[in-house]
Amino acid sequence: MPIAFAWRGDFEDRDLDALHAAAFEMGDGRAERAWRDQVTRHSLGWVVATVGDRLVGFVNVPWDGGAHAWLQDAMVSADCRHDGVGTQLVAVAREEAREAGCQWLHVDFDEALHAFYVDRCGFVPSSAGLISLTEAG
Repeated sequence: MPIAFAWRGDFEDRDLDALHAAAFEMGDGRAERAWRDQVTRHSLGWVVATVGDRLVGFVNVPWDGGAHAWLQDAMVSADCRHDGVGTQLVAVAREEAREAGCQWLHVDFDEALHAFYVDRCGFVPSSAGLISLTEAG
């Protein structure tokens, strides 16, 4: 069955919880996070990938309301990895952010994902800074 990609596509919070838990190895996926409320209030949009009615991929695209958008929470189900699903999620997000008038699409990633984001998706490495807000400093 083909994989369908949709900008601001429909999803159930419980399905995204399960995908998130599996993608980031965070337990059983029953966090009951209010994903739809979060992305509706804070994001330019999001991309879903589905096979039939099964959610197999997702990426959130928060933004600053102007020129900058970010990729957040990119995830693909284990059985669909290495088939171009992640690359297509990013491609849809990139095009929709451009269509919305954004000039920059940012992403932070671990070194293990360098080949994916830089080589396959076309991001250019850049310097960035990070400060933990949960540690005493």
